Amino acid sequence: MAQQGVLLDQDQFCCSVCLDLLKEPVTIPCGHSYCRSCIEGCWDQDVLKGVYSCPQCRQTFSPRPTLSKNNMLAELVEKLRKTGLQAAPPPALCYAGPRDVACDICTGTRKQKALMSCLACLASYCETHLQSHYESPAFKKHKLVKATAQLQEKICSHHDKLLEVYCRTDQQCICYQCLMDEHKGHDTVSAAAERTEKQRQLGMSQQKVQQRSQEREKELKELQQAVESLKRSAQAAVEDSDQIFTELIRSIERRSSEVKELIRAQEKAQVSEAEGVLEQLKQEIAELRKRSTELEQLSHTEDHIHFLQSYQSLSSISVSSDLPSIVVRPLQYFGDVSKTVSELREKLEDFLKGEWTKMSTTGVQIHQHSPGSV
Repeated sequence: MAQQGVLLDQDQFCCSVCLDLLKEPVTIPCGHSYCRSCIEGCWDQDVLKGVYSCPQCRQTFSPRPTLSKNNMLAELVEKLRKTGLQAAPPPALCYAGPRDVACDICTGTRKQKALMSCLACLASYCETHLQSHYESPAFKKHKLVKATAQLQEKICSHHDKLLEVYCRTDQQCICYQCLMDEHKGHDTVSAAAERTEKQRQLGMSQQKVQQRSQEREKELKELQQAVESLKRSAQAAVEDSDQIFTELIRSIERRSSEVKELIRAQEKAQVSEAEGVLEQLKQEIAELRKRSTELEQLSHTEDHIHFLQSYQSLSSISVSSDLPSIVVRPLQYFGDVSKTVSELREKLEDFLKGEWTKMSTTGVQIHQHSPGSV
């Protein structure tokens, strides 16, 4: 138990800046004591401001106080050192990283990570230096928030006062001094009350956004399904039309072959018949030429008996008149066939053109809805 009492007493002789036993202790006007080097190091950073503050209670002094050694504290600390007892080890240090807020009281190149920021002191504190705000009655009314690097944003740039009021007229945060000056008579509420109202509006906006998002997701799913159905239907139509046109082409090709065969058959029949008549005509022409020659010779004979006897036999030969009557009109006949095929082509083209017009004006329509404002 005695050991614990000594340890508790030793905590009173530790510097709140370096967290070690006081070295050349000095006491400043507010009553707090520090190592001379620690407090001078803190105040050296405030030379340009001309105002010096206590790292614990934040009481300010101007001009810079003259530091005198506290002999009583120095003797007590020296006695503690001579007893061979060491001060209680400080808690494990948690140094501030690149994204952390550093403690404003810690000295040295590496500062501890700040846990809370004081809106009244405009400073951030690590776990050790924060204790005075919990223990000292002077800090009871100070407002602590989670450590933040944007403390200056919470202070009025005109009056250096805490921004605690919201002006609805000008849509901006102001301090109480602004409320009495340029914002006098405006519609104002506390920042907390405006936050509550804005939080309510934010909740409504979030609800609307979520509802609109759900509607859009539903429309997206329906549209994706419609597109997939459209693709499947188009593919089926392509395959069906390809098959139908293939069959149509084959049918036309068969008809074309049949027309060619019909023309060739009729050509063959007509040519065969005509060639038979041509042969008969050639034979009859030969006979007529022969008879003509004999008659010519008979007409020049001087033998009267021979003339009379030969004339009787030559004059009895008569021209055959039983040849078939053939009328060959190839241009007219096959012209009719070509005309018929041409008319068939025109009718087919007109039919396909009409059907194409109907197909091109019939399709799947996807309606777009213009998104409304949230």
